[in-house]
Amino acid sequence: MRLVKGNELRTRVYVDGYNLYYGRLRKSVHKWLDLRLLADQILANVPYAQGGKRAAHRFVTPAVKYFTASALGAFAKSDDSIACQGYYHDALVGHLGDQLKIIKGHYNARPARAYKWDPNKAARDCDRIDIWKLEEKRSDVALALHAYSDAIRNQVDQIVVVTNDSDFEPAMRMIREHTRAVIGLVAPIRPGTGSVSGKLEEHAHWIRRHILDEEIAKSQLPPMIRFRRDVVHKPLSWYPRPDLLVPIFEEAKRVRGSAGAARKWLNQPCAHLDGRIPILMCEHEDTAQELRNYMERYAQEFGLARSPSDQPLTQ
Repeated sequence: MRLVKGNELRTRVYVDGYNLYYGRLRKSVHKWLDLRLLADQILANVPYAQGGKRAAHRFVTPAVKYFTASALGAFAKSDDSIACQGYYHDALVGHLGDQLKIIKGHYNARPARAYKWDPNKAARDCDRIDIWKLEEKRSDVALALHAYSDAIRNQVDQIVVVTNDSDFEPAMRMIREHTRAVIGLVAPIRPGTGSVSGKLEEHAHWIRRHILDEEIAKSQLPPMIRFRRDVVHKPLSWYPRPDLLVPIFEEAKRVRGSAGAARKWLNQPCAHLDGRIPILMCEHEDTAQELRNYMERYAQEFGLARSPSDQPLTQ
């Protein structure tokens, strides 16, 4: 294996987007994730050694290959799911540039029949019911091919795979057999909630068995990112308390005159609020109420108060 700068490994991270989302992000308020920053945090604490010395890492370009697929509207959990996913992908590209490559597969949905689960019966004795079978296509195959291809062509010294999908096991085995690349495995699991796939564990040089809440929280993208000629904003529904934030945003938009001006004000420290950032005050009831009170006073002072027929902000 060719090392650079002594014990430094040329490193690339391969992220299984489906596995990361459903294993770690689905119920999180930190979906606006900077994949490169998260990888940095994790790798800084990996005690992998070569020749008796701890091996450092140096990202190659692109540092992260992100394998994902666009959600299908018919199966989306909320009305804005597809739009939010698009904003996130644009934000990643705008923020990371050539340090990121997104490789997209697709979802396939088709009618199927399945056994209805009954804990008191064997599967063959259970009733069969009609279901929708939703499958992600090409993403797992693409991840395996990219990782193997990069290793066999000596583009990297270290492959870091973020997945817990045992389907990646043949690729890991072949990388170990045919190349000298170091394989790191990061399981997208919350501590204490699951275990690493034994099939993957067998072939990894080192394993990170979880991703911590604080690592995800510290690895967030900026709320506003320039993408080409536009600005991409973190979706309001991805904040901790959209129920508090959305009405405040609507009032800020009314008072400030546009959605862009409202977002700019919400994301900057406000001297009249002791230097606090308004959008962060929308995470708790008491600070959100304090913010609403200030906005009402501001609107009244500048002749922008709502008419009696308007719905009050505090309702």
